[in-house]
Amino acid sequence: MTVAGFTFNAFSENTYLLIDEATRQCAIVDPGCYSAAEQQALRGYIVAQGLQVALLLNTHAHIDHVLGNQFVLATWPGTPFLLHPLDLPTLRAVPAYAGNYGFPQYQPAEPTGELAAGQPVRFGQTELEVRFAPGHAPGHVVFYHEPTATVIGGDVLFQRSIGRTDLPGGDHATLLRSIATELMTLPDTTTVYSGHGPATTIGEERRSNPFLQ
Repeated sequence: MTVAGFTFNAFSENTYLLIDEATRQCAIVDPGCYSAAEQQALRGYIVAQGLQVALLLNTHAHIDHVLGNQFVLATWPGTPFLLHPLDLPTLRAVPAYAGNYGFPQYQPAEPTGELAAGQPVRFGQTELEVRFAPGHAPGHVVFYHEPTATVIGGDVLFQRSIGRTDLPGGDHATLLRSIATELMTLPDTTTVYSGHGPATTIGEERRSNPFLQ
C-alpha cells in the first residue's frame, strides 16, 4: 500500500488516497475537497493514476474532513462510505453550521456502512485494522496498516501536538487514553499520517511530544 496526500480547504486538512499497488484499487480517507479546483485535483490524480475507487472512509466527521464526501459518492457512484456510528450525529450536525464556516454549498452524505474497533477494512489486496480512538470526536477511528507500518490518524496525534478537545464530544483525558492505548503501543517506526500538518512517527512523538511527557 502506498499513500498519496492532498491538503484542502481553509483548515489545511489532509486528505489521503490509500493505494493498493497490486490491483490499483484505492480508498479515499477524509475528503476535504470543497472548491471545484480541489475536487478536480483529487479526481484528476485518480484518473491519471488509473485508480479504481473502492471505499470512502472517514476517521471522524468534523466539517473539514467531510466536505468532499458527497463529491466522491457522486463521482464514483456505488462507493461504500464507512463511518463509526458514534460520529453519525457529528456528521449530521454539519449542515447546520457549514454556512457560518464559509462553506454554504456543502452537500451532506449518509454513510452506507459502519466502522467498529478491530474491524478489518479491505480493498484490493490491502487490509486495514480499525482502531477506536475517541477524545477529539466521539466516534474517531484510525486506520492501521501493519505491513507498511502506517497509520492514517485523523486528528488524534500530530507532530508535537494532539487533537483539540474543546469541540462538542471532545474530552482531553479520553484523547490521551486513546493515544496511549491505540497509537503508542505501535512500533516506533510506524508513520503517522495526520489530519493536519506533516507526517510523523510514533517514536518521534514518544520522544518529543510535550503533551505525552
